[in-house]
Amino acid sequence: MLHLFWLTLILTGFCTALYRTIFQQEFALFGELVASLFEMSKLGFDIALGLTGVLCLWLGLFKVAEASGLTRIIAKGLEPLLTRLMPDVPRDHPAFGAITLNLGANVLGLDNAATPLGLKAMRALQTLNKTPDQASNPQILFLVLNTSSVTLLPITIFLYRAQQGSANPTEVFLPIILATSCSTLVGLLTVGWVQKLPLFNPIVMLYIGGYALFLSGTIYGLSSLDSEQLNLYSSLVGNLTIMSVVVLFLVSGLLKKLDTYELFIQGAKQGFAVAIRIVPYLIAMLVAIGVFRASGALDQILLMLKALLEPTQLDTRFVDALPTAFMKPLSGSGARAMMLESMHHFGVDSFVARLTAIMQGSTETTLYVLAVYFGSVGIRHVRHALACGLIADLGGIVSAIFIAYWFFG
Repeated sequence: MLHLFWLTLILTGFCTALYRTIFQQEFALFGELVASLFEMSKLGFDIALGLTGVLCLWLGLFKVAEASGLTRIIAKGLEPLLTRLMPDVPRDHPAFGAITLNLGANVLGLDNAATPLGLKAMRALQTLNKTPDQASNPQILFLVLNTSSVTLLPITIFLYRAQQGSANPTEVFLPIILATSCSTLVGLLTVGWVQKLPLFNPIVMLYIGGYALFLSGTIYGLSSLDSEQLNLYSSLVGNLTIMSVVVLFLVSGLLKKLDTYELFIQGAKQGFAVAIRIVPYLIAMLVAIGVFRASGALDQILLMLKALLEPTQLDTRFVDALPTAFMKPLSGSGARAMMLESMHHFGVDSFVARLTAIMQGSTETTLYVLAVYFGSVGIRHVRHALACGLIADLGGIVSAIFIAYWFFG
């Protein structure tokens, strides 16, 4: 499926550019497509290179935590849930520790920590994979949970809104939490249906109910803060959490009388190998996205959608926010650029700009996560991972539209 999707992006971009060149005489368009090829290739390498240092840091720390037994202790908290959602993974497997830490980092918005821990978890799950070039059921569920993962502190979106002069930068906080929770729920239900997982098991429902209570309490506590206080506390929580995790990992090794420095070096060495391995997968995906975007195919899809909706007499303001929605699964930087352009064009406190902010916070960049995570372990056949990830994205986007009308319509 992935190779067909990849080819579709490139061929659609090529055909769109060919049509515009012949019939609209936009003779510079193919030059833009070729420039996009080189630009995206460089971007893919730069992203992998930028990840190298972070990978070395967190894989080194994780090696210490593994050797000290700390990851097994942490994993115990989610093991009753994960063993039911991932029945192919045996109890006490090292993957559970990495998965727990990765999901926790995502919830707190600790991107720099989440990716290396996610790659570590994917590699641990790969050791159980009987068909190494094909994604296993646990790997697919883990990837979809990552692409739709809930983030309680979408601080970067608040900062962008503040920079653009919003009267209340954090007013999208509650809508974002609701939208991203919807995308995670849709992703879990979709994978659960395909893989026939026992989602209505009492233990699973207990965890979901506990999360709902925690989420409600967090929203209630944070919604009373003004933008300055929220920025201050979220920054403090994020930085304190990262440093606390670093110290906890190292102290756990110290208490076990381990050579933490040597263990860190052993783990850090793995960072270079992982970064090099993801380069071709990342470049392949970014090149296809770049051609599709530069050709103007995305703009044509939006124009057709507006034309189809006009006879229905529906409020079509949401269509102006769809470039962010369409770009989000393809490119994080592209979706961010679309969001900022909407803020500039329509006004930061307009309905469209608020909706784009909610969309930006509702899901992750599915194709980037898929390329990096599966590429790191050499998986070529993604099975239902791409479809489930995109369905989760769709759930987040659709819910973002309804929530935006509910709050700001």
